Amino acid sequence: MSRLNELLRPELRGKTAYGAPQLDVPVRLNTNENSYPVPESVVRDITAAVADVAADLNRYPDREFTELRTALAAYLTTTAGVDVRAEQVWAGNGSNEVLQHLLQAFGGPGRIALGFTPAYSMHPIISETLGTTWVDGLRGQGSDAPFDLAAESAVEQARQHRPHVVFLCSPNNPTGTALSLDVVEAVHDAAPDAIVVVDEAYAEFARPGTPSAMTLLENRPLLVVTRTMSKAFALAGARVGYLAADPDLVDALRLVRMPYHLSDPTQAVALAAIRHDASLLATVEAIKAQRDRIVAELAGLGYPPVPSDANFVLYGGLADAHATWQALLDRGVLVRDVGIPHHLRVTAGTPQESSTFLRAMADLPDSHRQHARDPEEARA
Repeated sequence: MSRLNELLRPELRGKTAYGAPQLDVPVRLNTNENSYPVPESVVRDITAAVADVAADLNRYPDREFTELRTALAAYLTTTAGVDVRAEQVWAGNGSNEVLQHLLQAFGGPGRIALGFTPAYSMHPIISETLGTTWVDGLRGQGSDAPFDLAAESAVEQARQHRPHVVFLCSPNNPTGTALSLDVVEAVHDAAPDAIVVVDEAYAEFARPGTPSAMTLLENRPLLVVTRTMSKAFALAGARVGYLAADPDLVDALRLVRMPYHLSDPTQAVALAAIRHDASLLATVEAIKAQRDRIVAELAGLGYPPVPSDANFVLYGGLADAHATWQALLDRGVLVRDVGIPHHLRVTAGTPQESSTFLRAMADLPDSHRQHARDPEEARA
């Protein structure tokens, strides 16, 4: 093993692989999956679609996944309220592969990626594994809200670090907070030599009036908006992510993708799901209702939540986050310890799952509460 470690790239030595716990428990609320199963009518269409392509699996799939790109463009045009063309769309095996393509094309040795943490943990992992220098930008600078990202602070950090790639999350994971378009525009203008990536994996769960960065794409050739079918579409197991950007930027991604990277079955599943988008997205409002219920009831229990535009809630007020995580697990509820002191993250599930989680929180002894000595400790 020591010899293997010597052969491993130096920047990877001592690193820990990504790995949310996959445990067989009654209530799994740790990975922001959609708790509702795919409707039977959609399952039948997916099954038929995969069967249709099965006989031709001796041939490579459509390398340009033209039909899927056209369908995704139509979906974005309808839901985002802007005209998105097929040549602006790119897709991959989950949004992580799409992000990987972006870093392969625009990151790499000698280049810098900037993100504002806490944020999606895969942004630094993908950046660093591709040899890109990662810079942890900070949130809450000069703000009473420790997880907010103010335009002035983001601009100052972008100018200071002069990145080649900037990551913005809206809604942000793990905090659930959405960005105003003013922040996106300000960072874009402050980093004229950077690809600015707005990760909108949870966009469909945003509260009414929350804008999408899709509306900013026109005349911004270095702006990218990424999405996923894992969450709102309830297709985490299908592994389909996508982005919208300027056609020239999309064309650059062809230089780094593996040949025929989207299989025929993957394309067939995604296309079938888009045909049934109304059925699949019908669960979004139910999930949002549970999210808002969790926010309200946690506040009533004395565990302050962060206002959320996603399908999860980050909440604090915990004396020892990991101890509470274990106590919930002992009660059959799996949530996520995201490494933020005194905080845990819980996915909004079905009404029954949410009730089980909230009862478990209510039943915890008082020793799980954080009794801060001063306001600064309460924000730690």
